[in-house]
Amino acid sequence: MIERISEQRCFGGVQGYYRHQSRVTGLPMRFSVFHPPSESHERVPVLIWLAGLTCTEETFMIKAGAQRLAAECGIMLVAPDTSPRGTGIAGATGDWEFGEGAGFWLDAEKAPWSAHFRMESYLLDELLPLVFDQFNDDHDRLGIFGHSMGGHGALTLAFRHPGRFRSVSAFAPISSPCRCPWGRKAFSAYLGDDAADWARHDAAELIRARGAPLFDDILVDQGSDDKFLHDQLLPRELESACRDAGQPLTLRMQPGYDHSYYFIQSFIEDHLRFHRRALAAG
Repeated sequence: MIERISEQRCFGGVQGYYRHQSRVTGLPMRFSVFHPPSESHERVPVLIWLAGLTCTEETFMIKAGAQRLAAECGIMLVAPDTSPRGTGIAGATGDWEFGEGAGFWLDAEKAPWSAHFRMESYLLDELLPLVFDQFNDDHDRLGIFGHSMGGHGALTLAFRHPGRFRSVSAFAPISSPCRCPWGRKAFSAYLGDDAADWARHDAAELIRARGAPLFDDILVDQGSDDKFLHDQLLPRELESACRDAGQPLTLRMQPGYDHSYYFIQSFIEDHLRFHRRALAAG
């Protein structure tokens, strides 16, 4: 059962915020949905946004400026929170790089995190079926994109679940978390110390191991002045892996842009149009 927190008119559609009790995480979870005007009379494609470290279900909807074009394109936008909240786990709060607000879009396998931090199963097995059941959307036309930690999540979930998503793109994704401090910190706690377990949630390692393309193209935008570019994000690792696998990748280095939502605002239209083409009926 979905609890409506709020709904406001927005570009002819509705911006909604919702809450439900999750059987997967064992805690209340929040998510947001932009309902385009066309949803009132036809089933619409769905585009999932996965946000980055410290973000919530509100961040993208408030900061990205995506609703105007989503209304024009007839695309439903869905943004889940980035982790369970109020877990009561020692060390789950107080560190912006890890814990609550930093679920890394995977299912933790090590206690105590495995009790609640199950974001992959939550998104795919609970939230999406709930959205498909409650709203007038087309589950066969599903795309995914995200930013930073959420860009990592978008890429890895698209690679881990072939055929589930028609399209994938990312802004400044953590392209190879096995090789960066953010990833190593999260993976060692959530998954343990076995590097083979880490590779199952690393976009570069996943597509390289597959050795074959999954999508006609993947769009990635990365700011050249992003302070996390060289030690955390590592887009060239993704570029190299896609080249090895024969996976088409459009990696655009954007001069002068940083890691912020001003960067996302600047190129969000390109991403929505990219997904609209892939999510067209048929």
